[in-house]
Amino acid sequence: MATATQIGTRFRTGETCPESGRYQFDGYTDGSWQPPPHPSEKEIPISRGEKFPPVRSSGKACYWKFMQRI
Repeated sequence: MATATQIGTRFRTGETCPESGRYQFDGYTDGSWQPPPHPSEKEIPISRGEKFPPVRSSGKACYWKFMQRI
């Protein structure tokens, strides 16, 4: 049986989502927070097996933090 993902676990753009849920923007992989993502991009639903996306408005790779199972 797979281990449940802990709330607050970070993933980066391009990694495979281990658990369906809501994920929150948690900074860019280059260490910056600029430009800020559009408000609609700060939290995303994503399904298990999908790849974590970059922030669409900036095209930059980022970290996504697991917030809630769905």
